[in-house]
Amino acid sequence: MREDRVLDLRGIAKSFGSARILEGVELTVRRGERHAIIGPNGAGKSTLFNLISGQFSPTSGSILLNGREIAGRPPHQINRMGLSRSFQITNIYHRLSVFENLRLGVMARHGLRFSLFRRVAALRAVNEESEALLQRIRLEDRRDRPAGDLTYSEQRALEIGMTLATAPEVILLDEPTAGMSQEETHYVIELIREVTKGKTLLVVEHDMNVVFSLCDRISVLVYGELLATGTPEEIRANRAVQEAYLGEEVA
Repeated sequence: MREDRVLDLRGIAKSFGSARILEGVELTVRRGERHAIIGPNGAGKSTLFNLISGQFSPTSGSILLNGREIAGRPPHQINRMGLSRSFQITNIYHRLSVFENLRLGVMARHGLRFSLFRRVAALRAVNEESEALLQRIRLEDRRDRPAGDLTYSEQRALEIGMTLATAPEVILLDEPTAGMSQEETHYVIELIREVTKGKTLLVVEHDMNVVFSLCDRISVLVYGELLATGTPEEIRANRAVQEAYLGEEVA
């Protein structure tokens, strides 16, 4: 495998009973790039994310992370191998404080999930990492607030922070700006741009302004098949993509 390939999908297919959701998907994500997957509702984008992150197993095909097979592995194993994912629906602990949410993620990476009374030095290191992460996601002034009291965009920022807590090499974000105002979208996208520097980002997103401004390459999924992959300029100019999905929006 070439060194610049961090994630390789080869011949990925997924069926639920007689329903064929994905068919023969071939996709390469390069190390350090920001790569978007776009397509109409029902194209199979979330299913593809679920396969990569271990929520589902493919019906057939192979998924390689740094050359190692991850298809069919459980999510926690894939996470330990360097891939972390946020979900379409915000996934945080609403009654815990912002800091406590982040600390749980850091503790999990250090193997302290089920023991709150390990060595003081270990807990001190966890607290220091959590504080640093709090600053990275720009929520230090919300440190002790219950996560459920945050605005929607702040909750998404916290979830991104929890994704980063496991120190992943590859980050999957599922519609990170869904339901946001223009101001909230700008806040979250600038945050994503900042915290994913030096990492590999794979994102599903419906907002084409976000996709074309944030991502280096774009893959278009239509009816479970990969229609095209290219730079934003190449995707804008692709007639088949315009006809199948983008239409007049970016023509």
